[in-house]
Amino acid sequence: MGGFITFCVQHRALVVFGVLLVGALGVRAAQQLPIDAVPDVTNVQVQVLTNAPALGPVEIEQYVTVPVETVMSGLPFVEEVRSLSRFGLSAVTVVFDEGTDIYLARQMVAERLSEAREAIPEGYGAPELGPISTGLGEIYQFEVRGEPMCPREGPDTDACYTLMELRTLLDWYVAYQLRPIPGVVEVNPFGGELKTYEVRVDPTRLNALGLSLRDVFEALEANNANAGGGYIVRAGEQRVVRGEGLVGSLDDIRDIRLGGAAATMRHGTPIFVRDVAEVVFAPLVRQGAVTRDGRGEVVTASVMMLMGANAGEVSRAVRARLDEIAPGLPPGVTIETYYDRAELVDRTIRTVATNLIEGGVLVIVVLLLMLGNLRGGLLVAAVIPLSLLVTFISMRAFGVSGNLMSLGALDFGLIIDGAIVVIENVSRRLSESGARGRDVARTVRSATLQVIRPVLFGTAIIMIVYIPILSLQGIEGKMFTPMAIAVLSALGAALVLAVTWVPALSTW
Repeated sequence: MGGFITFCVQHRALVVFGVLLVGALGVRAAQQLPIDAVPDVTNVQVQVLTNAPALGPVEIEQYVTVPVETVMSGLPFVEEVRSLSRFGLSAVTVVFDEGTDIYLARQMVAERLSEAREAIPEGYGAPELGPISTGLGEIYQFEVRGEPMCPREGPDTDACYTLMELRTLLDWYVAYQLRPIPGVVEVNPFGGELKTYEVRVDPTRLNALGLSLRDVFEALEANNANAGGGYIVRAGEQRVVRGEGLVGSLDDIRDIRLGGAAATMRHGTPIFVRDVAEVVFAPLVRQGAVTRDGRGEVVTASVMMLMGANAGEVSRAVRARLDEIAPGLPPGVTIETYYDRAELVDRTIRTVATNLIEGGVLVIVVLLLMLGNLRGGLLVAAVIPLSLLVTFISMRAFGVSGNLMSLGALDFGLIIDGAIVVIENVSRRLSESGARGRDVARTVRSATLQVIRPVLFGTAIIMIVYIPILSLQGIEGKMFTPMAIAVLSALGAALVLAVTWVPALSTW
């Protein structure tokens, strides 16, 4: 240790350069550090969702949930398989052991989905993977609001907006432009009415013409597609042949022919959908509604963040994209944000930053007053930001986000204990010896070596207290491990600075 202290004292310029280099790396790490309000304690899980709108909870469990659970139970690294069966929906959650890579887990589940689909009866839904998100993935919520709104039971006119129009605008315009944002894994619309083409068949007219509902179903299914016919060469040009039969309007559905040639020959004239049914726009049958602020039903959406993404950055990117979308909305339609994770993150970080700054200033003032040495007080005070920058590097390396638990656990009083002991002993020895010139370096080296053992032991004792926290597993581990990593990194950095930075600059 004596040789190391001697090297630092004799090559102080190199020490300063190294410290500044590490500080620059710390600044860069701080800029790239994921920021959130609290640690994400969600376990490693993959959801398998199956929609079967016509089935009740008992049938969902019997024909969908049980086959999916059976297939997923044999996967490696699986800790638990749990499920929820309700009307029209089966949700199976596969929980993996801690430390399992989420993408490996999803790949293993995806490989079993084909087997699960074969086990589910035809027409009972197809299982799909849920989004790569967590319990804290909901980062942004907003409402698509139209003024004026049409009365709930009133006529639909061009002078007002209906819930169906707002939901269609959300699904096909707003959400469509939010999904490509980096870090956004899903945009979930809520409320409003899903726009559908509804064919309201008149049984009396259908029976009078000798047709059945099956004839209507088959005609609608067969006349709603485009077909390719290859190409022909004409006048030296290659021309693509296309058959366009995709339905694009209500009139297209009304003009679909029923019964084929046999029905035409039987009745003498072609029979169309408009002859036996009314074709209108109508909402899909709903399971619920969304209200807000006592204004009745509204149309809203929730933005889900990709697991591991930076909540603050993604939330701000969503807000920026919504600001870009706003000018293209129809007159009277606005987007109102009522939950933004970035605001919560910013308030949390401001709270932590305020506490850190106030604590740092208080420590510096006490140091200057107690040490009575301006240069010594500034040297010790410099250990605080330098240790914090090294902590950012460590947090970045271990994948720890900056949040209330990790940053709020830093105690500057503990961090600078070692530096205070070193600078106080160095100042005392220099004052007693009255050293000048080269004698200053020897005195600083001797004074540092005199207290290096208690400084090492004192800091090590504090660090040992935090080491058992690193062994915590599950929710407790995800909650408190970031705190232990941050504190251990800061204490380790402060210890190194106390025996390098402080002695080196004390010789100037």
